[in-house]
Amino acid sequence: MSSCPCGSGKELDVCCKPYISGAVKAPTAESLMRARYTAYTQVEVDFIMKSHDSKTRDQISKDETKSWAESSQWLGLDVIRVEKGSEDDKEGLVEFKAYYKQNGVKHTHHEEASFVKKRGSWYFEDSKIVNKPIVREGEKVGRNDPCPCGSGKKYKKCCG
Repeated sequence: MSSCPCGSGKELDVCCKPYISGAVKAPTAESLMRARYTAYTQVEVDFIMKSHDSKTRDQISKDETKSWAESSQWLGLDVIRVEKGSEDDKEGLVEFKAYYKQNGVKHTHHEEASFVKKRGSWYFEDSKIVNKPIVREGEKVGRNDPCPCGSGKKYKKCCG
């Protein structure tokens, strides 16, 4: 037995595998998102396509999805935020970070994924890539300016 790649701490056979195989429906938006991540790690492209909402399914390429899944070394998943998406909801949002390595370079895929529940089944509907830039709040400190820590030294000789 092996741990589920989704990071739940459960065994794959009792976590995401039943959803991927179709034996059981994912009860929540988060459980479907975790199963979709696991499907990428297992190159289960049919599940990825099948769990995509029919309204937006034609916007993705099965071949490109398979290529990305196969060429990536999947390193882990962090669920950042979940809004709605419970068994009683009809829609939900899951923000997550998926970590992977391609061609020896580590990447982070940070996404807000929206899900919709139709006829008792959850589907991935759409996503928005999260790119929260780091914004400096004050002016840039020059190398020869006094250090903002208050030491009296030049920035380059102190905290710079």
